[in-house]
Amino acid sequence: MTDRPLDAAERSGIVRDGVAVGIATGAYGIGFGAVSVASGLGIAQTCVLSLLMFTGASQFALVGVIAAGGAPLSGAATALLLGTRNTLYGLRMAPLLRWRGWRRAAAAHILIDESTAMAVNRPTTEGARLGFTTTGLAVFVLWNLATAVGAFAGEAVGDPRTFGLDAAVGAAFLALLWPRLKDDRNILVAVLGAAVALTMVPITAAGVPVLAAGGVAVLVGVLSGRGGPAGPTARPGRSARDAGGEP
Repeated sequence: MTDRPLDAAERSGIVRDGVAVGIATGAYGIGFGAVSVASGLGIAQTCVLSLLMFTGASQFALVGVIAAGGAPLSGAATALLLGTRNTLYGLRMAPLLRWRGWRRAAAAHILIDESTAMAVNRPTTEGARLGFTTTGLAVFVLWNLATAVGAFAGEAVGDPRTFGLDAAVGAAFLALLWPRLKDDRNILVAVLGAAVALTMVPITAAGVPVLAAGGVAVLVGVLSGRGGPAGPTARPGRSARDAGGEP
């Protein structure tokens, strides 16, 4: 990591890549808006959730638990469990970005898979900052706009069961999961997590099976982490979803 300034071509390329990732990722917000309204949240609640929580998988987890009849506290715990990875991203990004004060606090809000992946392998501090900021802001703006569109569309549809939208949460999770099933470890985690969740459904309250399944992923991550460092390894120009990450 050096302090070499970027030339015009490098700067343009980083901005272009960040905006492209923002457009691709932000489109998922439409699905979240529709799913959230179908789960029983209002349009305002859905939009505020995207503004303040702003981490896709955790948002889907929260509304998924609520849709299943679980307590909001269980949904919040599930969302928090999925969001703990952002803390690890922060430990990696802080020495790369080298921001202090309000800049560091503001950066924490857009610390997501995509912004981390677009910054972590940049050879210069300025490149890392530009990649992180451009991607994070692009995703934030477009995700929230798309959330509002999806929420209003879902509200206009009416009763979600009429169109089968009560199954939208499960479909959304499957869509997020499927691109990650590229290696044996991820497949193993998915199978074990599903088995644990299905086993606990008849004997626990709604929301608990999701937490237990998430615990399987955490356990596998801890055990595999003992063999070496882990973290986002996406090349510049690739989205975090291509590298196995998510919103």
